[in-house]
Amino acid sequence: MIVPIELAHTQNITYDITIDTLPTLTFDTSVVVVTNPTVAGHHLDRLLSKLSVTQLHVVTIPDGEGYKTLETVENILNECFEHKLDRKSLLIAFGGGVIGDMTGFTASLYQRGIDFIQIPTTLLSQVDASVGGKTGVNNKYGKNLIGAFYQPKAVYIDPTFLETLPEREFAAGVAEVVKMAVMFDKDFFHYLEGADLNNVETIKEMIAKSVSLKAWVVNQDEKEAGIRAVLNYGHTFGHVVENETDYTTYLHGEAVAIGMVMANALAIELGLFTQEEADAVKAFLVSANLPTEYVIKDIDDFYEHFFLDKKSAKGSIKFILPNGMGNYKMVSDTDEDIVKKVLATFGESA
Repeated sequence: MIVPIELAHTQNITYDITIDTLPTLTFDTSVVVVTNPTVAGHHLDRLLSKLSVTQLHVVTIPDGEGYKTLETVENILNECFEHKLDRKSLLIAFGGGVIGDMTGFTASLYQRGIDFIQIPTTLLSQVDASVGGKTGVNNKYGKNLIGAFYQPKAVYIDPTFLETLPEREFAAGVAEVVKMAVMFDKDFFHYLEGADLNNVETIKEMIAKSVSLKAWVVNQDEKEAGIRAVLNYGHTFGHVVENETDYTTYLHGEAVAIGMVMANALAIELGLFTQEEADAVKAFLVSANLPTEYVIKDIDDFYEHFFLDKKSAKGSIKFILPNGMGNYKMVSDTDEDIVKKVLATFGESA
């Protein structure tokens, strides 16, 4: 299956997302594969057997969100300089969302921009992170606050890479699938409720539907000026959870799951979502082995973190909320007392 990205509204960029067994890839240039030890141990030999290139180098960086930093990007850049890459060279992101974000960001920087492709190996990166050209790193102020919109030349999604994925990592990817369904497709959410998430065909269907929805959004709004911001449902809250726990307690998708529960609570308070709909989302997240509980220790501090969110502007917080199942609403200027009232339901005394 091929899903096209066609960014005609901005730079007339087009590329394909291929969902199938990884094909043989031939490049008449120098190629650097960026990966981590976990992915390399399981799948690097297979990838290398599929590559035909002029020169090939592999850069292995530490595994984990805690290494998604400018320092790691500089290390990748140094490897590119050591191997004398030029402007016709290519980077391959081979791993999950962290690898994809950093490889894409490195590609955007090296000699003012070289090509890269995405070969995602986690469910989260296959259904979401590898599609759409968001790249970047974290810092002490928050998640993905340093980065660029930089599109890959191609994305190759091979579901068989998921066979070695730990159950917790798989569940984290399911959270991003739920995000798509709740925001854009009520029928898709109900399909998920009755689906066997361990079934290979179901997994392929999840990937294909999620990628198609993501492509539909990105094709309309590459740089998050409008509808693409909707893909941050659960993230405004989830990013604060990640930051408060130093990116060590929760996987990204787990934090998003908690964030969706929090966003749903605010949506209920604003009359946009019913308790029944929120309960259905929470029940599905629990059934998918995702966390839905979080204790906010300092409500004022949690609230202040919202102002570092990339969607916030001019001192106004923008929340992405469900407006009934399968629909969304972007809400700004929500009264601080209302937001803190909702946050208090997740506080220590709740």
